Amino acid sequence: MRLPLLLGLLLCRAGGLLALPRDCIAAEKICLMDPACNATYQALENCSLDKTRFLLLSPDARARCRDAKLDLRSSPLLHCKCHRRMRRQKHCLRIYWTVHSSFTHGYFNLETSPYEDPANEEPWKIDYNKLAALVSGSHLAGDSGNACLKATHFCSLNKKCVHLRTYYASGCTNGAESGGTCDQRKCHKRLRQFFEKVPEDFTKRLLFCPCQDELCGERRRKTIVPECSFQDSIKPNCLLLLDSCIKDHICKSRLADFQQNCQPAGLSPDGCSQHNHAACLKAYMGMIGTAMTPNYVGNSSTKVSLWCTCENSGNQQEECDQIRSMFVSNKFLSHRDQDMARHL
Repeated sequence: MRLPLLLGLLLCRAGGLLALPRDCIAAEKICLMDPACNATYQALENCSLDKTRFLLLSPDARARCRDAKLDLRSSPLLHCKCHRRMRRQKHCLRIYWTVHSSFTHGYFNLETSPYEDPANEEPWKIDYNKLAALVSGSHLAGDSGNACLKATHFCSLNKKCVHLRTYYASGCTNGAESGGTCDQRKCHKRLRQFFEKVPEDFTKRLLFCPCQDELCGERRRKTIVPECSFQDSIKPNCLLLLDSCIKDHICKSRLADFQQNCQPAGLSPDGCSQHNHAACLKAYMGMIGTAMTPNYVGNSSTKVSLWCTCENSGNQQEECDQIRSMFVSNKFLSHRDQDMARHL
């Protein structure tokens, strides 16, 4: 390993850099200190840029890109991760996908989640020991009343929760109330801010509140303002929805995280191959505010889906069905309401 790169690693381990060694932004700084690593990284950036421009890489170009990735074996870039609530998240994810970009074609070629394991993230960002169970609050949701209404009241007790909830609600309804169309991009951005910045003791109550009647179910379905964030006048093909997601670093990253942590397993009693309800719930919530925002399909059911169809998919029908089934037929997601009710 070259001296500048080794020095960078030592500085990281000694606390000389602001970020952790596994942070992709810190890893990039270390790599740029070493001429050889810098040159290899620049080569990978060119590969990633060509793919973003939809240039068809020749076999030789793809081989050079793969070789460049192998040359990063001794660099912290190869194993770096990002945090879900970090500043400059987009920049961190751009670095990750520059190094991990797949040079093959087809769907579902995402490698692993770019996000750090929740258990390894810094404790000041969120207490992940509480991720699988909400804080005690049986006096708010323990009776037969509207649990989703009570979740809203619970949110109003927290200044940040009520402020950011009002912020995204206004951004997701402006224009639509007067008969116009909402700004879905702005709506999605504000939704992501809500779920990233508000403690999950509040966000999970709002999103997964258990319901016994349609009035409660309607409030739950409208938590994320479906008229703007979830649905449109025409359902697009799910393949187009996926294409749009893959082009965006945040959506692509959330999808990779969801695939990794919510992959159904037929032999698993809980339907989740990772046996980690907390990680799957977190990954599901991460999809909200992206091009592939999921939501409840009705007021009297806990079924969730994407706003897309697989009609007229031609010879890609199987791939399209696979996209929809990640949500519609996900065994874990279909049972999460009962699981959450036990923790309320």
